[in-house]
Amino acid sequence: MLWLHVTNGVYMLQNSRSSRDKVRLHRQRLRAQGLRPVQIWVPDVRARSFVAAARKQSKAVAASEQATADQQFIDAVSLEPAE
Repeated sequence: MLWLHVTNGVYMLQNSRSSRDKVRLHRQRLRAQGLRPVQIWVPDVRARSFVAAARKQSKAVAASEQATADQQFIDAVSLEPAE
């Protein structure tokens, strides 16, 4: 339902749909396009435990016998930033 709202002589249409209804309609439109919602849980990179584990793993990789070969591989498959 639309409502007409008057502010300082200016007429504005207001949509009376709730946020829940707007989200529901948006999701219906996406589903009609053949899409479906997917929820993905990823590590929180801000967590101290993540930072500590990443640092530990990085040090282990750097100290390995294959460190040079591993870095060469990473360099070979990495794209150079565009200038």
